[in-house]
Amino acid sequence: MSEHHKHRSDTKLKQANKPFKSKHQTSRSLRDKAKGKVERVSVKTQSTRGFSNRTDRRNAARLLQQKKREELFRKTKIFDGKDGTPKVVAVVPLCPDVSAEDAVANLFASVDQVPANKGAVLMTSDRFKQKLQFIPLQRNYIDIMDAAKVADFIVFVMSAVEEVDKFGLMVLSGIQSQGVPSVVPAVNNLESIPLKKRSDIKKSLVSFTTHFFPEEDKVHALDNTSEGLNVLRMIANQLPKTVAWRDTHSYMLAETLDFESNPSDPSVGTLKVTGYGRGTHFQANRLVHLQNFGDFQLEKITSAPISHRAIHVVNNNSMDSEPTETVLDTPVTGEQDDLAAENEPDLLGNEQTWPTEEELMEAEERVRNMDPSERPEQSFNNAPTPKKNVRRVPKGTSNYQAAWIVDSDHESDEDDEESEEDEDDHMEDDDLPSARNDEDSGEEYEDLEEEEEDPSKTEEVYEDELEDAEEARQYAEYLAREKENRDDMEFPDEVEAPMDVAASVRFARYRALESFRTSPWDPYENLPLDYGRIFQFENFRRTKHRVMNQAKEGGVMPGAHITLHIANVPRAVMDTYVQGRPFIVFGLLQYEHKMGVINFVVNRNSEYDGIIKAKDPLVLHCGFRRFVVRPIFSQNSRNGKGTNNVHKSERFLQQGRSTVVTVYAPIQFGNLPVVLTKDTEDVNSPILVATGTLMDADPRRIVAKRIILTGHPFKVHKRSATIRFMFFNPDDVWYYKSVELRTKLGRTGHIKESLGTHGYFKAQWDQQISMQDTIMMCLYKRVYPKWGTTLWVNPAAGAITTAAESMDMD
Repeated sequence: MSEHHKHRSDTKLKQANKPFKSKHQTSRSLRDKAKGKVERVSVKTQSTRGFSNRTDRRNAARLLQQKKREELFRKTKIFDGKDGTPKVVAVVPLCPDVSAEDAVANLFASVDQVPANKGAVLMTSDRFKQKLQFIPLQRNYIDIMDAAKVADFIVFVMSAVEEVDKFGLMVLSGIQSQGVPSVVPAVNNLESIPLKKRSDIKKSLVSFTTHFFPEEDKVHALDNTSEGLNVLRMIANQLPKTVAWRDTHSYMLAETLDFESNPSDPSVGTLKVTGYGRGTHFQANRLVHLQNFGDFQLEKITSAPISHRAIHVVNNNSMDSEPTETVLDTPVTGEQDDLAAENEPDLLGNEQTWPTEEELMEAEERVRNMDPSERPEQSFNNAPTPKKNVRRVPKGTSNYQAAWIVDSDHESDEDDEESEEDEDDHMEDDDLPSARNDEDSGEEYEDLEEEEEDPSKTEEVYEDELEDAEEARQYAEYLAREKENRDDMEFPDEVEAPMDVAASVRFARYRALESFRTSPWDPYENLPLDYGRIFQFENFRRTKHRVMNQAKEGGVMPGAHITLHIANVPRAVMDTYVQGRPFIVFGLLQYEHKMGVINFVVNRNSEYDGIIKAKDPLVLHCGFRRFVVRPIFSQNSRNGKGTNNVHKSERFLQQGRSTVVTVYAPIQFGNLPVVLTKDTEDVNSPILVATGTLMDADPRRIVAKRIILTGHPFKVHKRSATIRFMFFNPDDVWYYKSVELRTKLGRTGHIKESLGTHGYFKAQWDQQISMQDTIMMCLYKRVYPKWGTTLWVNPAAGAITTAAESMDMD
């Protein structure tokens, strides 16, 4: 009998292959996993994770859409309505033959209106149902930069006759570096050009504009009424571009100013600033900053009646303002920020209880400045008074020229007048402890020939010689800086040990590291006294997020028309105020008045070919504030492989690479733009040095200066070699015996023994070295920025206060 065919069960039909142990277990993935690499998770996967069905995904998308609409409504509603916040429009002339006031007059004429007055003016149009606040600016660099920081739109006015000059290009570069709001390119004086040439001029201006702002492909002629109306319609209907760094702070463009003197002290009083609050919330517990004068506390924040009058200054006895006002926010006792910028260092907590060398030098300087009758018999170090040396010089040589005649055995250096810290930074080539400035050595000069001359004739020759000598001195200083910069680029960090001073004494502050990236370095070791005056955060990022979120809660909402009552403001604020120039008040976040070690990442301006040396005075533009700083430079190795937070310092700000700038400055939060400039004789023409952004406020970031002692092979036998010219006495050889040696061709070795009495030594290498190779020994020392950050005061503003008075820095 035939048997029926039977199928196997379903479970037996399913093929069960052995599952793979884990995904992507290749040799490369195993190596990456051992290093600690984490696989990137898709953002799309994260957003849909946890939603089991289609309904949940739709609800999540609907909530996200609603959140975006609410954010868009929050940004646009403050400009809507008759009583809405006006849009600030800064009118910037880029050519010398155009006027911002004429451009504003043409815009008003397009809607059949006339500006109420010169300077900042308010346009209220029923046609667009919005208010526009125009700020016509003069060709003043600082005023243009300040107005661009608070403007919602910038109208760049160009000429149809003349090209954009050097000042206009500098303005465009400065605005680009600090954040660009919405831009409207415009041209004036186009009606004076023949009709056939207008099209070519517009094409040329469009080509110029797209170089700086690629999204702007049209230039509007303000002379034409229809095009001026289109400009107003575009500004009224367009949503202003968001500038992220300023939206994290509260700021105000002042409309009216009022000053109430303090009865007990007429030099200070309460400054009332009225305007629209913008950015984030204004809070009475936080400080506010006035440019050129510093930081101040708020007495209260009150509401202000909306006025459609032109911007003006209210006198002390004026009754134009409404008598009724509502208090919106007052400071809370115990929660209001104080004006203390520095911490009080604990001198008794230091391990070192004896006076430092800097303190001894300051004491000796005070003794020298004392009256001779009150001066003690001996100095603090009990050193005898140096004897005056008589030097014979050629006849007719002035005292200034004789100072340049040095002995053959000792060479003077320009950096010997600096402190011991700066002396270590610059005494690496040929400046020895025996070198001194001739003006401090007490030398007298004697002519080779003794002849009587007419005093009047001698004085005329002396004046001519001083002029030539001053020119020669400046030229010699220029050549010295050029040579130093060139040597730093070709032979970075290379120095030579002095012959008459032991290297262990000359480089006593330097240490050797087995690995620059991984060798441990205590960030709290041998800190200077200035570190006791700064503030430090346990976790800077966490504090930043907490402070910025706290600024969005409480206080006065942005868009409100308010009056800030600022306490203890100098009367000079009102005395130096000029109608028509932008007056800006902006609020500080918590802790932003405190001093700290601030790091910025900058890139040097490619158009500037000057030399920028570490600790040279520069003007730091950070957000709304400006300071005079003396920064130090270091490599931008934040995302490198180092584990000890040690970064190599740089003596010059070089082209073509990002650099970290470290300064003592008030703490900043947010992704603020940074601009470094150099002052010139003309305040309106500063030199743009570098641009960048704020990195962090980390005093534990170690900036280590490296020096390289070099030597040369004298004899080579297989893996052993005799080295000379690195040291000049056997004690230094034994002192640095444990330090690893390297060569420029990549060989490594160590000192085996000393040879003779001239500093020769025998070294053992991993491979045979070449006679043309150079032997190197790397030593490191931590460097710190220079204390002395002050508030930059605009000379054109006529401010009479200093940073030391307004910020309590000194």
